[in-house]
Formats: sequence, structure tokens, C-alpha cells
Amino acid sequence: MDYAFSNAQHDRAGHLRKDDVWRTSDVRVLVIGGEHVPTVGGQGLRWIPIDEAPDGEWIFLGVKDEQRYAAVMVDRVPEAYEPASLRMIGPTIAPDEASLAVHAVGIAQWHQTHQFCARCGAASDLAEAGHVRICPACGTHHFPRTDPAVIMLITDDQDRAVLGRQPVWPEGRFSTLAGFVEPGETLDDAVRREVMEEVGIEVGEVTYAGSQPWPFPSSLMLGFFGKAVTTDIRVDKDEIAEARWFTREEVTKMTASSELLLPPNVSISRWLLQQWHGGEIHGKWA
Repeated sequence: MDYAFSNAQHDRAGHLRKDDVWRTSDVRVLVIGGEHVPTVGGQGLRWIPIDEAPDGEWIFLGVKDEQRYAAVMVDRVPEAYEPASLRMIGPTIAPDEASLAVHAVGIAQWHQTHQFCARCGAASDLAEAGHVRICPACGTHHFPRTDPAVIMLITDDQDRAVLGRQPVWPEGRFSTLAGFVEPGETLDDAVRREVMEEVGIEVGEVTYAGSQPWPFPSSLMLGFFGKAVTTDIRVDKDEIAEARWFTREEVTKMTASSELLLPPNVSISRWLLQQWHGGEIHGKWA
């Protein structure tokens, strides 16, 4: 199985961003409202000609097969465009459209929360086709923010996997452990620290597995496999309410009976689990 947004499919064509040289009459436009995108019957993305686009601030997305693509940011996608959350429909749209949509939503989410200069507080202006904000008062350039987060599947010497349940999740819903990288920290050390903080397990070897942009609002999920040095679980009761070791056989049986609910296919978490499990995992969480 694949996970959503895992491979870039378009050329971001940064050389076309300055001075609106990207803007031509044949540009296809995606209307963006937060994380919501327009659809065709709730499925594929709805693209419109540039001359039909509503008023808003622009993001040039790039080029795919000699076709130029852009997004226009609005407060709310019109109901006539059948809006849906990209988080929900990500797995159902074609990889090339998902690549463009995750680019657009990621930058749109940043613009929503970074309209003022972090240095002097003045209102900043959009520049370079949506990829920079410039403060007219002090001249500071601000670039889209991405917060790195590690997400990891930890196994022990019996090849069991440890999964955790957050306090806000219902009984039976479990996932891999995850957390944000702190300043001055390597990714490997972030994996070890987060696992120790959340479930009290010491981790030794850490191996990179893959990454997933997650613009809800601004994360980059960095997937890892790790080997546990200790196996006693001590949950922090803050981020993790419950954690336990699972065998492959338990995952197969418990997901089939819906006793165990795992992340949906949109997530790299599910992909990590599938890589370890190697067989059929039933269902997904609600």
C-alpha cells in the first residue's frame, strides 16, 4: 500500500514565480479555503480556468506536462464547488493531483496564520507567487514554515510492535508513536526521546523509512523503524493514556473483529504498520 502525498508529481518551477510571469490565460486554478478543496462529486479535484477564479491571493504551484497550475486562497470554498477536506479525500485522488493539492493547502495554511511580521509586528505582503511574505516596514522576508515531526514503529527482540492510544481517542484506537523534533536535536535522538517520554521504553538502533508532508497545518512526518532496548511500558498519562506490545497475530485477529482500530490508509503511520506486519490488516479507525 502507498500513503497519501508521498511523491511529488509536478515541477514547482520557482523561476516563474517572480513578477507574475507564471500568469497566462491557460493556467488551471484550484480554489483553496483552509484545508478544503473543490471537488467533482466529492471525488477528484475541480480545476477552473483562471478567468473564472474568484478574488483572492494567489499561489503559483508549478507545471505538469507543460500545463501551469495555480491556487487562489479564499475564506471559504463555495458550496457550488462541492468542497471537501484534503485530509479526508487525499487517498482517493490521483497522485499528480494530490501533489498539487498538498502544495497548495500547505502554503495556504501558512498564509492564514502568518500575516504579520514576527520581527516588528507590521502586516506583511505576499510575494513570489505566494512562497514568501515580505514586511514593508522592516524588510524581513518570511518563508513557509514546516515543522518536522518523527513518527516511529518500535519493535522488540520478539518482533512485537508497541502502539499507543491518546487520551482523546476511544477505547481500542491505537497508533504508532510520534512527536515534534526539538531545536538542536537530531532525528534519531528525537525518536529515542519521544518514545522514552511517552512510554518509558529505551530505543537503540533507529532506521529511516520515509516521509510524508502533512499540511494540517504545517508538519513534515518523518517515518522511522526503531529497536527497543527495554520493554517495560510506563505511559506518561499526558500524551499517551495506554500503550501495549502487539504481535502480528494479535493485530490480524483484533483488527478483523474491530477490537483494534488502526490509522487510515492516508497516513504514513498505517504504512509503517503494514511494512512491519506484512499481511492483511483489516479496517481503519473511525
